[in-house]
Amino acid sequence: MKALITGASSGIGKDMAKYLDSLGYDLILVARREERLKELSNNLKHNVEIYKCDLSKQEEVLKLYYQVKDEPIDLLINNAGFGLFGETFETDLDRELEMIDVNIRAVHILTKLFLKDFMDRDYGRILNVASSAGFMAGPKLNTYYATKNYVLRFSSAIYEELRRRKSNVHISVLCPGPVETEFNEVAKGKFAVKGVSSEKVAKYAIDKTFKNKLVIVPTLGMKIVLFLNKLAPMKLSLRVAYRIQSRKCK
Repeated sequence: MKALITGASSGIGKDMAKYLDSLGYDLILVARREERLKELSNNLKHNVEIYKCDLSKQEEVLKLYYQVKDEPIDLLINNAGFGLFGETFETDLDRELEMIDVNIRAVHILTKLFLKDFMDRDYGRILNVASSAGFMAGPKLNTYYATKNYVLRFSSAIYEELRRRKSNVHISVLCPGPVETEFNEVAKGKFAVKGVSSEKVAKYAIDKTFKNKLVIVPTLGMKIVLFLNKLAPMKLSLRVAYRIQSRKCK
């Protein structure tokens, strides 16, 4: 058994690596911070391969795929991603385009290429990490919310394509609320409420993926929030989201 995890140097990706290692998986760990990957690999029991990769660069994403495509990968986890707080007319365009490349383009490329391989052999799993933000619009965290909407809808559509083929390939999408990771530091903001531990989210997500769950929302509280958001008029939802994001911005 072998899994590939992007964004494995910290947060949910790192804890997914630890949990999968405890389940007996060999791992391919991908991130920009090679030293952190090496430190993590030294604390794992099973075979680990490390790939330093900047997922904001399409050529590096493609290079990664062709380097590992012949490996017996059972599970692809597209976890890498980041956000940026601020109003859309104020945030840096280049940083937002980099976010789109990491959060959408890299996820799309790796999902599509590995999906084709998995379909050819009729087995394999894909877990794409989105966010509860994928169900909403997010003033003051606009581009991040939009990217996670893409990941959620992209993954959900693939699920239906696979279901209709009665395929043994499965796809899941993780949609957590606030999680204790480095997200705040990178996005230059802070959560208005305390985040769930990334260890709990990682374990829950992996367990549900193995049960072929499509949309994975780790906490009851967030499930309730998402249900209420469905009932709310869009303009009210936007006002609420704006107030929440305003409390996060540094």
